[in-house]
Amino acid sequence: MNSRSVCLVMLAFFFLSACMLDECISGSPKGGIDWHTSYEEGMARGKAQKKNVFINFYTDWCGFCTKMYKETFTDPEVIGYMNDHFISIKVNSDNQQKVATRYYVRGLPTSWFVSDEGEKISSLPGYVPADMLIKILKYIHTGNYKKMTFKKFMNM
Repeated sequence: MNSRSVCLVMLAFFFLSACMLDECISGSPKGGIDWHTSYEEGMARGKAQKKNVFINFYTDWCGFCTKMYKETFTDPEVIGYMNDHFISIKVNSDNQQKVATRYYVRGLPTSWFVSDEGEKISSLPGYVPADMLIKILKYIHTGNYKKMTFKKFMNM
């Protein structure tokens, strides 16, 4: 290898190391949703930070789960709103069957909104595109779900 090739390899290694270090520190890929993979830790954080919790139930073999992670959960507006206003937990239903049973998960993907005190607010079954999810996130975060229907909220 000539010195130019060695420099390029070292530069690439440095860049990848820096990216991986940033991901390790932040707990999620830079610019992504700050997912908690521990249900208990996420719920505790919701209570401590007095934030509602968003739980997404998925499996590796679920096509619509993959689509939601690739399309909906990579949308910049969804990422920003979820990171600012919710504690987000992802639960693999195959690996955490007791948690999935507690939330009556029958199909995938299924998402749940839970209060900071652990009270179930509402479930959201199936694939949800980013533009619809952001509206639902705002409906839950603002507390409007307590005083009006989603349809009325959408007409405001």
